[in-house]
Amino acid sequence: MATMQEWLDRLERDGDLKIIEEPCDINLEIAHIAYVEVKKDNSKVLLFKRPVNREKGIEYSMPVVMNMFANFEITQKIFGRHPDAIAKEIEELMHMKPPQGFMEKLSLIPKLFALKNVFPKRLKQRGLCQQIIKTTSQIDLDELPILKTWSEDGGPFITMGQVYTRSLDGKMQNLGMYRLQQYDKNHLGMHWQIHKDASHFFDQYKDAGEMMPVSVAIGGDPLYIWCGQAPLPHGIFELLLYGFVRNEPAKLVKSITNDIWVPEDADIVIEGMVDPNKLEIEGPFGDHTGYYTLKEPYPVMEVTAITMKENPVYQATVVGKPPLEDKYMGWGTERIFLPLLKTTAPDLIDYHMPENGVFHNLILAQMEPHYKGHAKQFMHAFWGVGQMSFVKHAIFVGKDAPALTDYEKITEYILNRIDPKNLLISEGIVDALDHSSPETLVGGKLGCDCTGAEVSSSVDDLLDDAALLEKIRSFDTDVKALKQYGIHTKNPVCVIAYKKNRAVKELFDKISNLSSHIKILVVVDEECNDIENPYMLVWRVTNNIDAGRDIRVDPFIMIDATNKNELDGYNREWPGDVLCDKDVLNQLKQKGLIDIDENFEKRFYL
Repeated sequence: MATMQEWLDRLERDGDLKIIEEPCDINLEIAHIAYVEVKKDNSKVLLFKRPVNREKGIEYSMPVVMNMFANFEITQKIFGRHPDAIAKEIEELMHMKPPQGFMEKLSLIPKLFALKNVFPKRLKQRGLCQQIIKTTSQIDLDELPILKTWSEDGGPFITMGQVYTRSLDGKMQNLGMYRLQQYDKNHLGMHWQIHKDASHFFDQYKDAGEMMPVSVAIGGDPLYIWCGQAPLPHGIFELLLYGFVRNEPAKLVKSITNDIWVPEDADIVIEGMVDPNKLEIEGPFGDHTGYYTLKEPYPVMEVTAITMKENPVYQATVVGKPPLEDKYMGWGTERIFLPLLKTTAPDLIDYHMPENGVFHNLILAQMEPHYKGHAKQFMHAFWGVGQMSFVKHAIFVGKDAPALTDYEKITEYILNRIDPKNLLISEGIVDALDHSSPETLVGGKLGCDCTGAEVSSSVDDLLDDAALLEKIRSFDTDVKALKQYGIHTKNPVCVIAYKKNRAVKELFDKISNLSSHIKILVVVDEECNDIENPYMLVWRVTNNIDAGRDIRVDPFIMIDATNKNELDGYNREWPGDVLCDKDVLNQLKQKGLIDIDENFEKRFYL
């Protein structure tokens, strides 16, 4: 176990830490610098030594650390070994058999002895996180450098909070990672979505008419925050996973003003009580989907104490368009949880969730099919398992497929095997942050079975981009640009930029007789998209489509990835893209705090 400061010291020695001495504002500046840094190759952890709030005239006494999971190498250091090694240990435990004979019994002793370290240890004394205690009139959240990340955010948000809750009967504990909006000096909005354990606990307190205790820890061992987003089964305390990975128990102390136990080495702890009958509007907030999540009512925590260690470090993150810090956190989750996923799908070989599919929007899965319909059986299994149930689009490939992270080769493999007959369009639960579905929480899902042999058919009359654009524009002049990908495969992908003055389905009707030239058509808005940028096109398309509404399979596959509005019968509010403030970017460039050019800004839709 190492404190946050000890981690920073190590990162500095290893050359992984970039220290910024220049005063930087918690309003946009710090987040913009971190947002740019983490998109670079071999990005570094950032330590802002002099955070300020120019609007309120505050110079903070504590530094801000950003991008703690800055790259694969640093993430592996935080785990202490490669995530695949941790996965192997989990798999060995899951397949442990009763020992045969004295020597096998002896060989089990080290493994069984190590398991005692899984369970958190409750300390009787106060922890490092309680060296400074502030209650009642001393409470002031403005003393913490809580960031405002995006221009249209509803206010400052805690973005790396470890939210500790417990069930009404005290038998279950939970650690979650939820954003927390600061309303004033002693109130926070609790953005725990309806599917989360903390929300289930909240319902228990509401039914009983009792106040709900909550403690929010910030900092400490970076592994805590990763555990908070780990997709463990309901009822399993996430700090058990911490003990397994670290091979030493998490050390906990009791909060000062409630009965929640928190890590003793956290830098800051915010304690409080949630009134189940009090809701306030939370948001908007530029989220990890790359879109703003809209205003909604959420529970409110009244802060009863703020405790901290001497010389604390405030940890935060920035979320928005990929790639970001969650790319590396998600990599660890993906690798470590593969053995658990195999218990539901035993013929699963591997899986991968590309960061530009923002994880829940796209999954690639490799399997060994044994019978017809096996892949579709897997699709239903995935959509029924824990957080996998939120996945919108799942593509299954066979055991002969290239590495799932070799995007060029795996894309070619998939395009050679897509057949409309092997697509499964279904409906199910979707993430609360999903904006594309006609209603919240429920939407269309797409499963694609590419486990078989290459398809025999291909484009009958392949045209070049200019000729195909001219032909399509003869039907609709609002088609402004066209780019084809994978033209050497059985299913080239034709992407068109569209000035949307009518529903896209009308365009589909007009060009449905072009099946001799097109196999897969994708339509995106002309505005805010670059059809020459496949990385961000994947981000846009997987975010913007509801499979039940936006995909046609006859006479060829057509996908409407435009922003939806009343033309499409879409009655919800469509959120805006997360965008950097141009003035702030220019000021940071002038100060030499960021060094990017126009190509970088276009590449990542800044």
